[in-house]
Amino acid sequence: MGKLVSAGRSMPAALNGMVVSSQPLASQAGLEVLKRGGNAVDATVAMAAVLNVVEPMSTGIGGDAFILIYLAKSREIKSLNASGRAPYAATLEYFHERNIAAVPDEGMLPVTVPGALDGWATVAERYGTMGLGDLLQPAIRYAEDGFPVAEKTAGEWAKARKKLSAQPNSASQYLIAGRAPKPGELFRQKHLAASLRKIAAGGKEVFYGGELAEEIVRFSGANGGLLSLQDFNDHSSTWVEPIRASYRGYEVVEMPPNTQGMTVLQMLNMLELFDVASLGYNTVVYLHSFVEIKKLAFADRDRYLADPERARVPVEKLIGKSYAAERVRLIDPERAGDYSPGLGAISGDTQVFCAVDKEGNAVSFINSLFEGFGCGLVGGDTGIMLQNRGKLFSLDPSHPNCVAPHKRSSHTIMPAMVFKDGKPFLIFGVTGAHMQPQGQVQVLANLIDFGMTLQEALDAPRVNHLEGLEVALEPGIGAGARRELKRMGHKIVNEANFGGGQGIMIHPEYGTLLGGADPRKDGCAMGY
Repeated sequence: MGKLVSAGRSMPAALNGMVVSSQPLASQAGLEVLKRGGNAVDATVAMAAVLNVVEPMSTGIGGDAFILIYLAKSREIKSLNASGRAPYAATLEYFHERNIAAVPDEGMLPVTVPGALDGWATVAERYGTMGLGDLLQPAIRYAEDGFPVAEKTAGEWAKARKKLSAQPNSASQYLIAGRAPKPGELFRQKHLAASLRKIAAGGKEVFYGGELAEEIVRFSGANGGLLSLQDFNDHSSTWVEPIRASYRGYEVVEMPPNTQGMTVLQMLNMLELFDVASLGYNTVVYLHSFVEIKKLAFADRDRYLADPERARVPVEKLIGKSYAAERVRLIDPERAGDYSPGLGAISGDTQVFCAVDKEGNAVSFINSLFEGFGCGLVGGDTGIMLQNRGKLFSLDPSHPNCVAPHKRSSHTIMPAMVFKDGKPFLIFGVTGAHMQPQGQVQVLANLIDFGMTLQEALDAPRVNHLEGLEVALEPGIGAGARRELKRMGHKIVNEANFGGGQGIMIHPEYGTLLGGADPRKDGCAMGY
């Protein structure tokens, strides 16, 4: 039997360390840190900072982060929730009094306190070996001296031209004479460089209690926002316990709510009840089963996912094997369905990047502004693009994810790790907002059920269930499958976000490192 998927490129292999990201300049910065003696935590913080510069539509200190760390010596997994909270002034009454039916996509109202920088500083201080100021230097150089814009990045930038043009400060700092930079064109960010220099010299306090916070708050007030200095002063990241589930002998580790990591585990539990390998790769029956499983898991996600500090999220029930069996019984093998939550009564821009060092420490790190260029606004003259994560808050007072002062919204970003026989096997993630759980599950099925290499698993055509009966299929999924799915009641569409995955596999027999980078992005894996 021939290969199910042929990878577009071979996997880099290394022994002493490996990094992977969506941008070669970021991957190179992480690799240089490893070669200088830094560890995986140091490498990912340096990569996060460079990505802030070279892929500003997706990520940066104006957004949030979630970080999974495997410590080889103690064999422990550490999990940091570095997402921000709503302003204290973001009450439900505020929105209702103004007849706002939903938190908007753009402007200052969807802006929550950016949590990413506190996350960078927290993991670097506790588990890194280099100072934050040192790790920011590559990003500062690219911001000051400029960097050549990558091809796919330029395409995403161009899509946001109208959004950026609507705001004078965003247009002046992120467009060139009203247009997006072209592939290969040098782009400089003097305002962002100045902010990064201030953080390198003064630490995260400059952002959460100093002049950068003051400038962002000033700008927020002048543009209808709700942020206050107290919101910044009171921000902190949270160490949390990861959640886990087994899948055909592998242990999959995710972050708990307020992320949607539980959704991956719920989907895998349901998928495990099917003989996926026998169903066949991207056959009609496999694709139909996958889409129905996704709908069931997302019905629960949309009903229950919220800030666990402010609402009860029934995680253990949702990721239980018996609950998966209960839910799967609802699937009609012949017809597309519509499902309600099981316990009773959305496109995005993100970047995932990973590192493994010579000691075996590993980090899966995800950082995001949510949608492309976040809320569309730079925080005054800071050069810092602000996220629009608050868009995900509900304005329904009965919903656990209802907006409230100093509350975290539900979150789409989710780093992941996979273990086999107690040893790390895969450090990875897939970007794309609501595509992320779907992407992770498809990559894992490709690896575990269909026997693909990591690069093949990332290259393989994907399906993205959007909403209702709408299902997007990438080119490479055959016309016959499309016809049959349509006959079963699925509405086939062609345009969608199919995510971007990055991963590092630790070879279970040789202990060597194999990297994979998604061809849907500009990035690459590098090792030494």
